[in-house]
Amino acid sequence: MNKKTLGIIGGVGPLATMLLGEVIVKRTKAVTDQEHMHFIIDNDTRIPDRTAYILDHEQPNPLPVMIQDAGKLVGVGAEVICIPCNTAHYFYDELAENTAAPVIHMIRETAAKAKSLGAQKVGVLGTKGTLSTGLYQEALQQVGLEPIVPNEQLQDLLMEIIYDYVKAGRSVSQDIWQRLETNMLEQGCDHIILGCTELSVVNRELALDKDARYIDALVVLADSAIIYCGYEVIAQHDKVSY
Repeated sequence: MNKKTLGIIGGVGPLATMLLGEVIVKRTKAVTDQEHMHFIIDNDTRIPDRTAYILDHEQPNPLPVMIQDAGKLVGVGAEVICIPCNTAHYFYDELAENTAAPVIHMIRETAAKAKSLGAQKVGVLGTKGTLSTGLYQEALQQVGLEPIVPNEQLQDLLMEIIYDYVKAGRSVSQDIWQRLETNMLEQGCDHIILGCTELSVVNRELALDKDARYIDALVVLADSAIIYCGYEVIAQHDKVSY
């Protein structure tokens, strides 16, 4: 299979973007620099907040900037596009229609991963924007799985973790995280999706995916990008310690 160049629409947020690049490198089967994937990152922090727009259409619309970024990436050689932001997939159809390269659908790939792991009842942790759109709920239902989302109080806690901790450069304690995990397990979830790339940063700090119940959407995106671009994922690692 011909190797393809990946374009990453980044800045959504910046730390999660850099983490995606790191995970792609760590999970690609390669022993020399030249065997690794060629990918281009546009870490565009000008992209307006996705959740803010979804919850209030009077806020700046991120779609035009994402389309512009995709065009820039294709213009400099990207043949496959991805965006490491679950919430941004609210705009997926219009982004894909206006991009001259295939765009990986992070949420559908993650739902397919959950199905392949034998999940049945799946907790979804993400921004209020992502959860309010039903993107994960629909994707999971389409593959025959039951989605479970946190209640409003825990969604507030999630937003605090995402915005006031990760985006602000602060670490999340195990005690804070335990409230979310306990609630999901009490609702009978056999797997829990980290459906926000800022939560992938928490995963790195707390090593959440040492517990096989966790599915990190950013790791799924990394694996999908590796495969779409004609490379191999390191077979012996279902999880990455990062």
